[in-house]
Amino acid sequence: MREPPVSEPPASQAALARAAALALLRAAVPGERVVVRAHDGDGARDALGALLRRTPDSVTIDTRRGPAVVRLDDVVAARRVPPPPARRH
Repeated sequence: MREPPVSEPPASQAALARAAALALLRAAVPGERVVVRAHDGDGARDALGALLRRTPDSVTIDTRRGPAVVRLDDVVAARRVPPPPARRH
């Protein structure tokens, strides 16, 4: 008797978001404005700003508070964002 083929479980929404985020970060060019959400202890943190550099293990985002290094293993989601609005006088 043949056993039925084993099918892979459907990917979770979180896994799909993470895969899309990692693909975006691999394709982004330095200077491009992005927001990255990553695990941080028991919660999450966001880094918003221009991509400064990318290594095989991390990305560095130029935020208002200075450069933020985000490990790719911790990335939950990411997306491109438009330039900030012009400052008012």
